[in-house]
Amino acid sequence: MKLINIGFGNMVAAERIVAIVSPESAPIKRMIQDVRDKGLLIDASFGRSTKSVVVVDSGNIVLSALTPEALAARMTNKAEEGINNG
Repeated sequence: MKLINIGFGNMVAAERIVAIVSPESAPIKRMIQDVRDKGLLIDASFGRSTKSVVVVDSGNIVLSALTPEALAARMTNKAEEGINNG
């Protein structure tokens, strides 16, 4: 299982990630509120402004203070490391 660091020492299983999106749009804000009401929201931003929303296959949503681009780069680097390490 490959783990992706989403900031402040928090990790998410890479194979469980469905999408990494920006929290700017109204539909994403509604999705965050719906998940918060259900008790499935995980806020890993440590009080900082949320810059990315990580949607996982369990229905949970994880908020991160890192940008979607930074998280995508970390996922790409992990994938390349797995290829190089065999």
